[in-house]
Amino acid sequence: MPQLELAGVHYVKIPVSDLSRSLPWYERVFGFRATMEFPDDDGVIRGVGGQVPGLGDTLVAFRENLQAAQGCRGFDPVGFAIADHADAENWVAHLDDLGVPHSPIIEASIGWLLVFNDPDGLELHLYTWAGHGIDHSARRGYGRPVADAAGS
Repeated sequence: MPQLELAGVHYVKIPVSDLSRSLPWYERVFGFRATMEFPDDDGVIRGVGGQVPGLGDTLVAFRENLQAAQGCRGFDPVGFAIADHADAENWVAHLDDLGVPHSPIIEASIGWLLVFNDPDGLELHLYTWAGHGIDHSARRGYGRPVADAAGS
C-alpha cells in the first residue's frame, strides 16, 4: 500500500452570522478577495470563498450559519502564521489603525501570538513561525513536547 500524504490545506471555512457584516471586516483586516459565491436553493448568497494574501493556494470561505457562529464564539479553530515578532508588531499597528481591539503580543508556547476577534467573536490567532526559545512547558495552559512512538 502506498504511503498516504496530504498535500496541504485546501480551504478554511469560517461560520458567520451575517455575511454582509463579516465580509467587509475580513477584507479590511486580511485583504480577503472573494472569487466565488454560493447561493442556496432560494438564490440567496449565504457563502463566499476567496483568497487572502499570504495563504498561497489555501482558500478561505465564509458561510452564514448562526448556530455554528455562536458555537465557535471565543474559540480559535485556525491559527494564521506570521513570520516573526516584527510582523506581530506590524499587525498590532494595522489593527490599531482599523480600531480592532487585540491582545498584547503574547509570549506563547513556541513563538509570539496576537489574538483578536472577528465580528462574531471568533478568536483569531496570528502566531509566529519564529520561536522565542523560552521553555514554557511547565506553565499551566502552555504546550510541551510529546514523545513520539519510538519514545524519543
